[in-house]
Amino acid sequence: MLVASDAVAKSELVLAVGGEPETGYDPLLGWGRYGHPLFQSTLLKRGPDLETVPDLAADWSLSSDRLTWTITIRPGVTFSDGSALTADDVAFTFNRAAETAGARDLSAMVDATAIDAETVEITLKRPWITFSETFYSLGIVPSDRYGPDYARQPTGSGPYTLVSWTEGEQLIVEANPGYYGEHPQFERLTFLFTSEDTSLAAALAGQVDVVSVPAPMADLEPAGFKTIVATSVDNRGITFPMREPGETNAEGEPVGNAVTSDIAIRRAINLAIDREELVAVALLGHGRPAYGPADGLPWSAPDASLAQDLGAGREMLDAAGWREGPDGVRVRDDVRAAMNLNYPASDLTRQALAVTTAQQLEAIGLDVTAKGLSWDRIERVMHSEPVLFGWGSHSPEEVYSLYQSDWGGVDYYNPGYFSNPAVDEYFAEAQAAVSLEASYPYWQAAEWDGDTGFGAKGDAGWAWLVNLDHVYFVNECLDLGPLQTEPHGHGWPVTAMIEQWQWTCE
Repeated sequence: MLVASDAVAKSELVLAVGGEPETGYDPLLGWGRYGHPLFQSTLLKRGPDLETVPDLAADWSLSSDRLTWTITIRPGVTFSDGSALTADDVAFTFNRAAETAGARDLSAMVDATAIDAETVEITLKRPWITFSETFYSLGIVPSDRYGPDYARQPTGSGPYTLVSWTEGEQLIVEANPGYYGEHPQFERLTFLFTSEDTSLAAALAGQVDVVSVPAPMADLEPAGFKTIVATSVDNRGITFPMREPGETNAEGEPVGNAVTSDIAIRRAINLAIDREELVAVALLGHGRPAYGPADGLPWSAPDASLAQDLGAGREMLDAAGWREGPDGVRVRDDVRAAMNLNYPASDLTRQALAVTTAQQLEAIGLDVTAKGLSWDRIERVMHSEPVLFGWGSHSPEEVYSLYQSDWGGVDYYNPGYFSNPAVDEYFAEAQAAVSLEASYPYWQAAEWDGDTGFGAKGDAGWAWLVNLDHVYFVNECLDLGPLQTEPHGHGWPVTAMIEQWQWTCE
């Protein structure tokens, strides 16, 4: 294998950028939701400034009643096996995705119909402004070859094809010779699925060309590499169980928490957290404070954030009847203000955030225990204990899924069962808006309208902590070109514009 110092042109790369999908490479099960699906084409994609760029779609329009999308796909596109990609495949993909219990909400769709070989009509039940997000993220699959094994052996029309996948170890892909777009320079890519420590060791040994590194390791740049930093909307936040304890869900998992069900606790936590310190200590400066799920994006309320104020936090808890006990921990009605703050044990960044946050909350009399768990165990407690999750999307659709009442307890969305009728109403008005731009004031009001909202000044269903920088160590001979503002790290967002990557050494 070539190492970073080998200044010769090459056509193969080794990447350690995480993101191995549990359900495989099936867009109908969520593959490609963050970043480009690589093996499949999407109708649209985003450019370096997140502008809309045609992909499979040559033309697209929405009817005046906002109930029918008409999409014309580019002619002559083939799947990697040489078969033609037609409007039937597009219609099949959308219809099947609507039926599949995957990580996509197509409930607003009536159906998708192929009008002819190059034209698809998608009919909606009601105006739904975020439906177009699927055009950027839902990879098109072949209607006559999609089946139970597709996730492991995907056929698509994207820039690369899958050669082999050894779960937990590596994925090998090769350039698709029939790809209609710009042909990538690199004919073969190997993705390594290693731990953060092992990935960094591989970079230090010159065994990879691109490695994503967590903030605690971001200053350990190996010889022969350069550090590339991509800004992101990839956030980390704490979800709070909103209900009183005593319930269970359909799986028998406990729902509710005696401490976090109190709005005073949730608001006081938001007031007490020193987000600047979290960026400095847990991220080593590689990020920025987060106050909501979409900071800096046009659908985020500009006046929804709370500055740190320990005194106000203490006063709020005093007024709510939470009194400090002999050990300094607050108690009310024999309920001790103690809780676990769970995080995935393998994630060094979330561990640092959880530990630092727990230490900060001692100042207002809360006993918080940072606890690393497997994802299986997190799933069993996430409706009854706080969890440090990561999100971050290019669409307000994600805000909807995190706070909409009907999404309470659905997959990882809204695990705390957040519910606010006013927020739901603002969401409904946003989805019914005449354009995405026209929907922004409603999304903003849902976060904070001056009286209520899902944000820290309102019901405070989450305490958002930080937005991460995505840090990569990149072979000094590799030019990644312009980088997008990246979404959440699942799905290799750094590869979204891989066709532009160039080897610069000769």
